[in-house]
Amino acid sequence: MHVEAQIVNAFIDGALGGNPAGVVLDADNLTANQKLLISRKLGLSETAFVSASQSATIKLEFFTPTRQIPHCGHATIATFSLLRKLGLVGEGMLSKETIDGNRNILIDGDMVYMEQRAPEYRDIPAASPFTARIAASLGVAPSQFHRMLVPALVNTSNTFLVLPFPDEQTVSTLRPDFKLIEAISNELDVIGYYVFSDMTTISGRHAGVRMFAPRFGIPEESATGTAAGPLACYLRDYAGVRDAEIIIEQGYLMQPPSPSVIKVKLSVADGRIRHLMAGGTAKATRLIKLDI
Repeated sequence: MHVEAQIVNAFIDGALGGNPAGVVLDADNLTANQKLLISRKLGLSETAFVSASQSATIKLEFFTPTRQIPHCGHATIATFSLLRKLGLVGEGMLSKETIDGNRNILIDGDMVYMEQRAPEYRDIPAASPFTARIAASLGVAPSQFHRMLVPALVNTSNTFLVLPFPDEQTVSTLRPDFKLIEAISNELDVIGYYVFSDMTTISGRHAGVRMFAPRFGIPEESATGTAAGPLACYLRDYAGVRDAEIIIEQGYLMQPPSPSVIKVKLSVADGRIRHLMAGGTAKATRLIKLDI
């Protein structure tokens, strides 16, 4: 069987960078095993498979090289950007069906935004046995975490471990031990670590981040939309940021760099985040033909 996969870089910063995702259209007749095989052959962090839906604009299924996952931010942005470019969808409010329910999608010009749920938090106190282990998994001492902010598990659809550091230098020189990160991620049942400081390459942005998710076969990722939502909520509720739109840089500190930018719009009522949309732009880069 011949299958075509479009490679689309999502959350590009300007015309470059971003996080590449595979997008396979007309995937209705593919089995789960075939989708996993395609994802492995492409070798990207995630591949999205598009099929018909009875309850949403499209049905989207996401596979890493090792397993199926409920949601993927950059692959969602990549898919809807590609569909818009091909004239298969228009602007305005759309939706995606996933194995974890339906989510709204907004296309506004070149921007694609995806809905995430209101945040849920669980702190990791300094006295927790996890704190020292988390620090060791990154090659730092517990004292190098931000003194005024605590690590926290944050869920807005998927759970990430949000880890605050005081400066870009510390974030850029982390020495991740991926076996330890995978073990801790399994114990905490998180997708991975979202590590940040408030120092950015481009002024006016809110955080510069790195993301490690070896539990899902992703050592480091250049843009993670499903983690940007949790961080944006954390910045508001823990760090006191009151901007309605949070702008997050990712991929700048990778080797080699792949600069990415993610925008998160927060809707707040009665002092609480009730709703959020995370988004960015994308660019199709190449078409790959596979035999499976």
